[in-house]
Amino acid sequence: MAGKKTVVLGASPNPVRFSYKAVKILLRLEHEVVAVGFKKGEILDQEILVGQPPIEGVHTVSIYIGSSRQEEYYDYILSLKPKRVIFNPGTVNPDFMGRLNHAGIEPVSACMLVMLNEGEF
Repeated sequence: MAGKKTVVLGASPNPVRFSYKAVKILLRLEHEVVAVGFKKGEILDQEILVGQPPIEGVHTVSIYIGSSRQEEYYDYILSLKPKRVIFNPGTVNPDFMGRLNHAGIEPVSACMLVMLNEGEF
């Protein structure tokens, strides 16, 4: 597969959710995608993993969970050693963004769907 290996954190099997749409577009654009959510399911043929599965070679983590639920994922996201973490609308977390910066990981406050549609991903 081509593209940047991307973890979609907060992936949902519900087609109206933005996380679902993000996984669908990433797959269509042939990015390697790992969907991680709160409950098992599928997005197209992509299995949604639950918990904090070990994942190698991550380029981007795209967050679709609110800041109030993010703290339990801080160490997990840092352990994935991504090059960047995208905070989608409604997920911006200045505290965690500062920690990412300190660890040499670029925090990006943007809508991944817009980035993908505009070729800025």
